Amino acid sequence: MDAPASSIDPAEVARFSAIAAEWWDPRGKFAPLHKFNPVRLMFIREQALARFGRDGGARQPFEGLRLLDIGCGGGLLCEPMSRLGFAVTGVDASERNIGTARAHAEEQGLGVDYRAATAESLLAEGVKPFDVVLNMEVIEHVADPGAYLRDCARLVAPGGIMVVATLNRTLKALALAKLGAEYVLRWVPAGTHDWRRFLKPAEIAAFLAGEPLRIEGPFGVVYDPLSGRWRQSADVDVNYMMTVLRDAA
Repeated sequence: MDAPASSIDPAEVARFSAIAAEWWDPRGKFAPLHKFNPVRLMFIREQALARFGRDGGARQPFEGLRLLDIGCGGGLLCEPMSRLGFAVTGVDASERNIGTARAHAEEQGLGVDYRAATAESLLAEGVKPFDVVLNMEVIEHVADPGAYLRDCARLVAPGGIMVVATLNRTLKALALAKLGAEYVLRWVPAGTHDWRRFLKPAEIAAFLAGEPLRIEGPFGVVYDPLSGRWRQSADVDVNYMMTVLRDAA
């Protein structure tokens, strides 16, 4: 693998590489992500159905479309997206994460194209743009979020969509997503997040200003302690998602 590109933070890559073997353990260090996954999958599916006019009742409604998951980790989104019919490429800067993801997909009989690479390196290769680009809980871990997001956007094909998910830089997010999740509830290892790297929705939009793109959202996501589940919400103070649409040529 080439040396990390400018937007990659080697310390963040090392942090997630060290626990790569635990990606598919629903009771391990990634347990919160397993609980978070259903609401992410529902949102991506709904957005893609609307964007491409596909039949939600079909077994594989996205057959014929190409999807890229940047910062795919162990493949928690890649595998269900593959089952929905997408031709999936999963990219991560960590060789260990890619090794875990590739081994698990092979066990499931899924043909996901996993690569230890970055958005920058894909652009340098001149890869064909993708119909859907997933950018989920990654941007808060990179060294240069603006450059990273613009590179990701350039990987979206005309008529395509990118879904961005991240954490808002608010006092509420500091209390819940940083102090509460890491030090009180111990949902994730201490040090997983740096609150100073959380991004406000307006900052996401500003990074892409001047690009031929249409940005929608933010769409909030909250945790319901009574049901133990995540759900979509109008509350964007902590977790939120946005969509980035590239008009058809």
